[in-house]
Amino acid sequence: MKTVRHDIEFDAEGALLRGWFYEPEGVAGPAPCVVMAHGWSSTKEMYLDRFAEVFAAAGLAAVVYDNRGWGASEAAAGKPRHEIDPFEQIRDYQHAITFAQNHPRVDPDRIGVWGTSFSAAHAFVVAAIDRRVRAVSGQAPFISGRATYANLARVRNLVVGPAMFTADRRARAEGKPPVMVPVVGTDPDELVGLPTPDSYEYFTHARAELDPAWPNEVTLRSLDNFYGYEPARYLPDVTPTPLLMIVGREDGLTGGNLAASAFQTAAEPKKIVFLPGGHFAAYTGDGFAIASQASRDWFLRHLA
Repeated sequence: MKTVRHDIEFDAEGALLRGWFYEPEGVAGPAPCVVMAHGWSSTKEMYLDRFAEVFAAAGLAAVVYDNRGWGASEAAAGKPRHEIDPFEQIRDYQHAITFAQNHPRVDPDRIGVWGTSFSAAHAFVVAAIDRRVRAVSGQAPFISGRATYANLARVRNLVVGPAMFTADRRARAEGKPPVMVPVVGTDPDELVGLPTPDSYEYFTHARAELDPAWPNEVTLRSLDNFYGYEPARYLPDVTPTPLLMIVGREDGLTGGNLAASAFQTAAEPKKIVFLPGGHFAAYTGDGFAIASQASRDWFLRHLA
């Protein structure tokens, strides 16, 4: 089935979000739609088009957008670019659902949400709090802010304490610019957002091959913001919305073991799919084939 992609933009109450609408050609009448956003510090160009094409080829429309302050999307007035606030991003998913519902090619009663990594956490939260969502799929999900913080906020393998975040907040309140840190890097003396070797490999390749404009920077507050984010607590409340979780068996970034344990707290209907490999396995190769087809089939079963 042939698909057509349109550029879109919509207002998220103060931030103009931009992305793509995938329209499945040959589908008569309004189609079910999957709303999609990327994970922590990524952009839509980093493989989201591949997943959206799989969905659209199966007769599912797709709304794909950059998170506020990233890629083509704007930040709200007075806010810096390249800052990540999970609760703002959750609300933006809801704005994107509304945009999809108002689109003439979308059936407003058949909306699914899809997420990956940090946005997989958001997808589960949105499915728990917004009953417009009729099916949800999240791959390599971020599960626990506290657990992930202990793994990521490190310099020379020592966990960074709150003093640095406090100083940044006080300075910003006085009108000074936010402290920025690299998303990835190789210097053990430098605080980076994602210090794992597979993160460095993924983002280095993605910037070179997919999005040369991707900035290797994020606000320091973004690390502080996710410390208190515990999306797993929402999993029991997703029911009766059908929930699919896709987990890398060797995911050492957000924790495949954490995800598998959290999955047990969700009620039926639910399904879990395991991928060989780590956190980024779902984007390429056999992992992509397994993950994209699993999500496609889940949405077809529960939306179409």
